[in-house]
Amino acid sequence: MPDTTVDSTSPAPLTLLGLGAMGAALARTWLAAGHRLTVWNRSPGRTAELAAAGARVAATAAEAVAASPLVVTCLLDDASVREALADADLGGRDLVDLTTSTPAESRSRAAWASGRGARFLDGGIMAVPPMVGVPEAGGYVFYSGSREVFDAHREVLAVPAATRYVGADPGLAALQDVALLSAMTAMFAGARHAAALVAEAGIDQKAFGALVAEWLTAMAPSTAAYAGGPAPEDPTSAAVAEAGDAALLRTAREQGVDTALLIASSGAMEGV
Repeated sequence: MPDTTVDSTSPAPLTLLGLGAMGAALARTWLAAGHRLTVWNRSPGRTAELAAAGARVAATAAEAVAASPLVVTCLLDDASVREALADADLGGRDLVDLTTSTPAESRSRAAWASGRGARFLDGGIMAVPPMVGVPEAGGYVFYSGSREVFDAHREVLAVPAATRYVGADPGLAALQDVALLSAMTAMFAGARHAAALVAEAGIDQKAFGALVAEWLTAMAPSTAAYAGGPAPEDPTSAAVAEAGDAALLRTAREQGVDTALLIASSGAMEGV
């Protein structure tokens, strides 16, 4: 069996399963920080760069799991995690799963890992790959589940991005991760809707794109109110807001742009 003894004077060893864009970014930061990293990926071709940087490449996921007491998964989905770990001995391992999932899937995976003899911590990454390992970029990871696992590996987990432990319920990290991603998705959809409105008007698209970014940035602080945060003072009356919503709908129809996004975004628009 591979040596899993941890030298307290050197960065802790760990295993990473999954080397997509995010997994590879995580791997590079741990290697740069001096961690003894074992990696595995379903497509072996993605391991060459990391092997050259000092990573140990395991032939199978089971071999990778056996190499380290801390195992991090960053795979496509819940089914991928279960498939990758199907033949691995998880007994005595700490499993940290950074795969995007639903709260229910995370809770189920926690029970599954416990049944296999592992302690479990779920994570939701609030960053894109270029932000990993760049503290000033503002990326962070939500963690929930075993507090003991979080405390034991906090320094290792903080290497790629800041950490935020949000509770013992394994589903809480996934819930907040997906909630924020949902807000982002709606924002991007709104930006695409705005671009579609002006697409045939002869407006400089690059300049208009900058205006969209500036406007959304200016409005961003107001979004906190929807989750119970402080609401900025708004003198707009309900009647004025309703009339404005109606104008958004009429404009979309005039420009030949689908109104589904606007209707879904505001109950005040229903029936207009």
